[in-house]
Amino acid sequence: MSLRRRTLLSSGLAGLAPAFLSAPARAAGVSSGEIVLGTHLDLSGPAAITMPPIRNGLQMRVDEANEAGGIHGRKLRFVIEDNGSQPPQAVRVVDKLIRRDEVFALLCPFGSGPGVATVKKTVDAGVICFAPYGAAALIRKASGDSPLLFTANLHYDTTTAAGLKWTLAKLGSKKVGFIYQEGPFGDLVGKGVKEGLAAKGMALAAEAGYKVGDIDFSSQVARMRAAGVDLIVGATTTRETIAVAAEVKKLGWSGVNVLTASPGRAGTTLSIGKASVEGLYGIGGWRITPASAQGPALKRWSDSYRKRFNMEPDDVALVFYDYASWFMQGLQATGKDLTTAGLVKTLQASSFKGESSYETQRFKDNHVDPEWCRVEQVVDGQWLPRSEIIDPAKSSL
Repeated sequence: MSLRRRTLLSSGLAGLAPAFLSAPARAAGVSSGEIVLGTHLDLSGPAAITMPPIRNGLQMRVDEANEAGGIHGRKLRFVIEDNGSQPPQAVRVVDKLIRRDEVFALLCPFGSGPGVATVKKTVDAGVICFAPYGAAALIRKASGDSPLLFTANLHYDTTTAAGLKWTLAKLGSKKVGFIYQEGPFGDLVGKGVKEGLAAKGMALAAEAGYKVGDIDFSSQVARMRAAGVDLIVGATTTRETIAVAAEVKKLGWSGVNVLTASPGRAGTTLSIGKASVEGLYGIGGWRITPASAQGPALKRWSDSYRKRFNMEPDDVALVFYDYASWFMQGLQATGKDLTTAGLVKTLQASSFKGESSYETQRFKDNHVDPEWCRVEQVVDGQWLPRSEIIDPAKSSL
């Protein structure tokens, strides 16, 4: 471990302590000609099917920076490792990124379990962790609320509560069921479901869990039907959201709506699920713009993505491109004398609005604010807005 990282560890980093602010100018992973960045994604596990857009969006922004001459003359080296959505595997690859690659920062590592398992190791080593894609509240807690962690993924509980309150008010749902992934993700969405129901004086009519990797949801949907629910809320990612919606259609069950929490509301859900997800509701955490409505800047980005990767761009690729852009904005604004402390201060004072953003956001206590979200529905193969843009902190429906 480098001398700088031992200095950071001994300082505790609490509130950007003086020892942290006065640490040596040169950060690990930063040389006169290079900045080393890393990430760990699920390239071989249950979420691997959704990884190409994430990987491509990040890589595209890194490549663009290098093509423009780098950041203050330093080229970016981006090291990508496979965590397989398995916490033990994530621990091994993060140890490699820190010790062997000596990364300056981790950019958008994937997964709640891998994030919780590795974030303390990351920040204790003096490495910035920017915009991990997972349960932000749990990752923040695991880090000890480190100033080196910046979370941009919306809280699953607050956004679910806001989206559910709107849905109950507008659809008039009377009995609500909950299908959830067992573990931290399902727990947080469940917290939001209960909060949203409590605001309306309601309680869950039925609930059913599933394990990561499950593909048959017939028993969970059957339990919802037996309870006579008219709204199913899902703590489900892309594949599981499609499976639940498809099972509802397979049964010919009318008079029930399905609302997925934010991880299941994505363009990939449409491209894979097709007719089976028609009518599905979702809580959106970012803007999805159809090709027919794209402005000049987004069209240029889409054309560049196609040329680079020989595939169609989607909303997820754009979101992770925007996360990387916010980080690059911070690197650029920090200046030539790049230090961990300097970048932390720059990011804490920054704001950003990308092509995927509903509105401008900033960091409040190192978490993205406001947590803009919106309830949308699949109509003729497109996500269309149903609610206004909602700030969960001010939602009163």
